[in-house]
Amino acid sequence: MKVLLLGGTGEARSLAAAFAAEPDLQVVSSLAGRITDARLPVGEVRQGGFGGTDGLVDWLRDNSVDAVVDATHPFAATMTEHAVAAAREVGVPLLILRRPGWTAVAGDLWHWVDTPSEAAGLLPSVGTRAFLTIGRQGLAAFEQSGVWMLARCVEPPEPVPTWCELILDRGPYDVYGELALMRQYQIDVLVTKDSGGEQTAAKLIAARELGVPVVVIRRPPLPAGVEAVDSVDRVVEWVRARR
Repeated sequence: MKVLLLGGTGEARSLAAAFAAEPDLQVVSSLAGRITDARLPVGEVRQGGFGGTDGLVDWLRDNSVDAVVDATHPFAATMTEHAVAAAREVGVPLLILRRPGWTAVAGDLWHWVDTPSEAAGLLPSVGTRAFLTIGRQGLAAFEQSGVWMLARCVEPPEPVPTWCELILDRGPYDVYGELALMRQYQIDVLVTKDSGGEQTAAKLIAARELGVPVVVIRRPPLPAGVEAVDSVDRVVEWVRARR
């Protein structure tokens, strides 16, 4: 059985490691190639885009793929749409893995929005010194918000913004470090995407402890009619059931 694993996340790397121990299973992990120093999974890896839905359809057929697992980032909506459309056209089963989103608890001051632009428009009414942790895509929406900003990215945006202070760093992060960073820059509002997971959740705990409000950008919805699970173990069970 041959599986295309659309990756780039910690869950995808865990899946690649789990699949490596499975007999008679060939897995190709695909990475978009947007991060130059990406953490590579074990096993066979391809990097770079497919060229849209049509390119992915050709790749699935040319490589005789039996199933597709989409374990991309919860905000990689375009890749997911292409994967769903291509799998349906080729007639191969597809499963989406999405880690659970974050849930507010007592002491959290969260404001939910649907887009970066909506988040930027809300900022002046929430705080004066913002910490942007949404990655490099979508930063441009905040340029005219009129609020001082600190943006953290894994790699620098292109072009590098001059309207905010930029730091380059990669998770996982701990609460102590996030508290120190937010105190150092006197942050009074945090902006994040509802990415979920433990690697970047420390900022939410730090914001709670400091009484800092958080603007949370909702995930894009999944395409209609798709099958989705929320754990690596359930993906492994799904693949085994199709062998």
